[in-house]
Amino acid sequence: MTTELQDPRIIEYDVRTDEMLVNMGPQHPSTHGVLRLLLRTDGEIVHEVTPHLGYLHRCAEKIGENLSPPQWVPYTDRMDYLAGMNMNLGFALTVEKLIGMDELPAKAREIRVLIAELGRIASHLVGMGAYGLDLGSFSPFLWAFREREIILDLLEEVCGARLTYSYITIGGVTHDLPDSILLPPGLASLTGQSTQTRVTWTDALGQFLDWLEPRIEEYHTLLTRNQIFIKRTADLGVLSPERAKSYGCTGPVLRGSGVDWDLRRDGDPLYTAMYAGYEFDVPVAPFDQAPPEVVPGDNWCRFYVRMMEVVQSIRLVRQAIDRYATAEGGYRETFKLNSKLPADECYLETECPRGQMGFYVVGDGSAEPFRTRAKSSCFCNLAVCPPIIEGYLLADIPAVIGSVDIVMGEIDR
Repeated sequence: MTTELQDPRIIEYDVRTDEMLVNMGPQHPSTHGVLRLLLRTDGEIVHEVTPHLGYLHRCAEKIGENLSPPQWVPYTDRMDYLAGMNMNLGFALTVEKLIGMDELPAKAREIRVLIAELGRIASHLVGMGAYGLDLGSFSPFLWAFREREIILDLLEEVCGARLTYSYITIGGVTHDLPDSILLPPGLASLTGQSTQTRVTWTDALGQFLDWLEPRIEEYHTLLTRNQIFIKRTADLGVLSPERAKSYGCTGPVLRGSGVDWDLRRDGDPLYTAMYAGYEFDVPVAPFDQAPPEVVPGDNWCRFYVRMMEVVQSIRLVRQAIDRYATAEGGYRETFKLNSKLPADECYLETECPRGQMGFYVVGDGSAEPFRTRAKSSCFCNLAVCPPIIEGYLLADIPAVIGSVDIVMGEIDR
């Protein structure tokens, strides 16, 4: 009788695991705001994700019912505070549609496009840099904020503010672009010029775009072509087109899943008229430049859409500069602070950096709206995160949340 000996290196254990509830946030660097995620985990595996919202709720919609539309414009800045110009634009267009202000001076239209796309670049730079930091890459974070700082300097020359602008208002913009400015210190340092150099604002912007455009290739080298970045993002957090549409996802999240939809091209006629005559492409997954590990709808695709949108926004800003130089008319149509709103309602959506931001205004014949409502793109984009996170590791949560690029001020309002 022969006995088969067991390998002495193999020890059998009766392993039993227990599930644990873990709080991630509301003070956590990778949630990009005061977001609390309640996680049900088994070891490192996440089985359930429950977002808890409301930590940044400020009653913005109710406040809007006690102010005239021009007075509520500053409150829209504070929703998506990384894209204040785009928030201003969406609300201004909604009120203009409600009161029948269908035609603005050409100069006002070109300024709006220029400023909105410049704000989109600044917003995406934050998203790109912060996402690199979430995944352990420090240099892109510093570089992205270096570029964004110059944009903030330029916007400060326009309206005096760096984050909450209230520049785009009902009927146009509050004032024209400045004729002559001192070269922003950051731009002067990068281009080797003196800070005492005086140029027109559009010339300074043109110099910045000339410097920024070649830098995009460096971001590709550091991030999208980096093998560590690819392993943390490719084939992770995959969002199918069907699920993206069923959850109401918009913006780069939707286009990263392969759905070709952009309100600058496909939206309300009042909004698309602003972009009439402009040439731009809409980046949509899948991408020919993607590494073989990438799957349409994953974290990598969502990030890549934003990088390509920066390129397209640079293209749009250049066209807007040329069109502004020959634009006729003033920068604003008259809309008095106490102008009466018609007894009617209006809803309009615009393409903001994080998706479709919608505003709903109901007038009752008085100067103050009967009802104001804001529909957040980030709310829908966050709602889809739990099903695409579940089953992955705890360490993968920042990679998924960061790829969606939420702003809690817009969600909670």
